[in-house]
Amino acid sequence: MELSIRPYGAWPSPISAELLVAGAAGLGEVVVDAGPDGNTLGSSVWWAESRPDEGGRTVVVRRGSDGVVADAVPAGVDVRTGVHEYGGGAWWVTDGVLVHSDRSDERLVRREPGRPDVEPVILTPESEVVRGLRYADGRITPDGRWYVCVREAHIGDPQTGADSEPTNELVAVAMDGSQRVEVLVSGPDFVSSPRVSPDGGCLAWIQWNHPDLPWDDTELWLGDLSFDACLSGARRVDPPSETDAHEAGESFFQPEWRADGVLHVVTDRDGWWHLYRVNPDTDALEQLTSGAFEVATPQWVFGLSRYALVGDDVWFARREDGVDRLAVLSFDGSAAEGNVVEVEPLSTGTPATSIGSLAALDGGVALVAASWTTEPALVAVTRSGAEVIRAPRDLGLGPGWLPLPEQVMFPTSGDEQAHAIVYPPTSPDHHGPVDERPPLIVLVHGGPTGSVRTQLQLAIAYWTSRGFAVTDVDYRGSTGYGRPYRHRLRGGWGVLDVEDCVAAARYLSSSSRPSAGRVDGDRLAIRGGSAGGFTVLAALTFHDVFAAGASRYGVADLAALAADTHKFEARYLDRLVGRWPEDEAVYRKRSPIHHVDRLSTPLLLLQGSEDRVVPPAQAHAMADALASRGVPFELIEFPDEGHGFRKAANVVRALEAELAFFADRFGFHITD
Repeated sequence: MELSIRPYGAWPSPISAELLVAGAAGLGEVVVDAGPDGNTLGSSVWWAESRPDEGGRTVVVRRGSDGVVADAVPAGVDVRTGVHEYGGGAWWVTDGVLVHSDRSDERLVRREPGRPDVEPVILTPESEVVRGLRYADGRITPDGRWYVCVREAHIGDPQTGADSEPTNELVAVAMDGSQRVEVLVSGPDFVSSPRVSPDGGCLAWIQWNHPDLPWDDTELWLGDLSFDACLSGARRVDPPSETDAHEAGESFFQPEWRADGVLHVVTDRDGWWHLYRVNPDTDALEQLTSGAFEVATPQWVFGLSRYALVGDDVWFARREDGVDRLAVLSFDGSAAEGNVVEVEPLSTGTPATSIGSLAALDGGVALVAASWTTEPALVAVTRSGAEVIRAPRDLGLGPGWLPLPEQVMFPTSGDEQAHAIVYPPTSPDHHGPVDERPPLIVLVHGGPTGSVRTQLQLAIAYWTSRGFAVTDVDYRGSTGYGRPYRHRLRGGWGVLDVEDCVAAARYLSSSSRPSAGRVDGDRLAIRGGSAGGFTVLAALTFHDVFAAGASRYGVADLAALAADTHKFEARYLDRLVGRWPEDEAVYRKRSPIHHVDRLSTPLLLLQGSEDRVVPPAQAHAMADALASRGVPFELIEFPDEGHGFRKAANVVRALEAELAFFADRFGFHITD
């Protein structure tokens, strides 16, 4: 078939905005329920699905040992929690008993095995404030009497009615429906990952305080847990010394108990997030893996699982050279005392580049895996092979529509290097004129402590199939490249991330650089959400490189964000920008809202009215400033969305608005 020649950006494509959400399901936490005998053979597998077609609600799904797959909650129930506003870890299951948070009121409920339509038992008391008591990251104790979890309490001031700062505690919730709640740990600004030992007598958890976030400086603690949910003997595990800490502080992630009572955890004590075990006699940390890869990812949400304990082995995902791989850690002798003898790479049955949500299953693991050309699937992996438990949807697309990216390192400011993934224009039916180069969209991930997604994203193929090139930038401050790179953005947000995005665009558009000169330097666009939206606004304000931009719920005024955001990120900017209000001048210098006189680039603003992380006032202030300057812009606000768009109709409208906006700016006609 002869390819049709059409202008880049105007190629007809079967990848519509509706295709992104039609029948789509985001796969979340995976739990394997071994049953009362503790034998994982014949276990049931449970997982979370977020469904745009159903208003963005999250559903828990179960596949029984008989292979039957069914929803474990009734229609309309949304299994989510608002702890930290980002949620995660909203449910757990043991012996078929499902405990979950109901997003409608944030209360915990218990559902009996195999009876999703029966009225659940409500486990927690009603709050005086709407959704005022929130729960996350729980585990059922071995005796089935308690659900140990994080509680975030939002309590209004009885005199003014204003919200006070929420408190975060570890609590034990009675499973009998008495609505009894016992406080186990209080005092730290934040707590997470409560994990009860197999014998029920010990509790491990992670805690930290402002201004740190969980990827900065956290502590691992242990305490003795009684039958009646009393905690005693609390002690911090093995604080780092000045000689073994790569820099001040360390970040713990995912403590887990092995069946014999040995605690494992991930920490970045040597500069990379690696696996350790806790010596049961001395509480000292013993390092199990090393090298230029990372096991953990930033704990923006609860319920993350990057490794699983399988007998004496540890199966884990490792982020190396920008992508995930599966590996198995084996020992000589007993796993409690033996030395590491092998880190064995394993196949997931597909060429996976993104791996997560690991849970031990049948001598192997169940996990969520995706690749550059496949959406996430739930897969059971053993040394002998792999079985797909929950297949990705059939997109009805040939492989010629899906871009195969190139991973690049490029020079940036300060004689440093940054990372990016470059997606070329991709269509089996069309190519551009020989004398034309494609427009480029620079994607900016959120966080900013985060990373690009290393899997098929139809939201990217939506652009590449129309003739756009796309680059997804892992700017300095991104995760997956070790602690120094992750913390490189400290004090530099709004400068280094912006310079990296500008450098990526120039690298790809400059014909003087190797393997570059591949995009049109006059048709460069930038888009991003949340922290990425701030980078978009700053790039357009302080640099004259991009011809158009789209900001989704982006930050325009850093001072306003410091003064009006949720507790989890209330001191985030102390690390990224400077102390507030002492460094007010720096905040003002980097805030696009105060420098709109320098902004002349057309801009699309997309915002949710219910956003508590970046309140709508930020987008409104930016729109007012642009209007006063006569800068072309459009503001689209979604009254039923918060921080991020979950509902199918809104996802479609937002993406189509971006395409129309860029098409108008770059002067081509949309042919779909």
